[in-house]
Amino acid sequence: MIDTRFSFAFYILTVMLLIVSFFRSREKTVRALKKAVKMFFSILPQFVSVLVIMGVLLAIVSRETVKTVIGTNSGMTGMIISGIVGAVALIPALIAFPVAAELLGNGAGLAQVAVFISTLTTVGIVTLPLEMKYFGKKIPLLRNACFFLASFFVAAVVRLVLA
Repeated sequence: MIDTRFSFAFYILTVMLLIVSFFRSREKTVRALKKAVKMFFSILPQFVSVLVIMGVLLAIVSRETVKTVIGTNSGMTGMIISGIVGAVALIPALIAFPVAAELLGNGAGLAQVAVFISTLTTVGIVTLPLEMKYFGKKIPLLRNACFFLASFFVAAVVRLVLA
């Protein structure tokens, strides 16, 4: 997991850059902060609902089940399951990262979570009919298939770099 000192350093850097921005252009900084607050409150209902659903799921599903189904030892089967769930889920990418952290904290494997995040953000089974309506069948099917396969490459890279 990421060291809390690393996160703290980013918070400090953010505050410092915000101060610099404020001194350079007070109006632009205030406008940007207002926009950020507006965006935060627009995403908050989705964020809370997904976190509640994940909380309920993790309360129902034991840590051992998570380890068995998508844990490090689940191998390729766990990666395929994670990929399918990620491809079908319709969760905004911003919310996917706290969900991934929760899965990791409950015993999910790093590669399995990498496949989940990758397919979640690049493969869209739920939105496929809409894509097909505008782009025909070939392009969306090819795009989804390529990104689904690429997610396993991403998992391999993540495993090499972070494991």
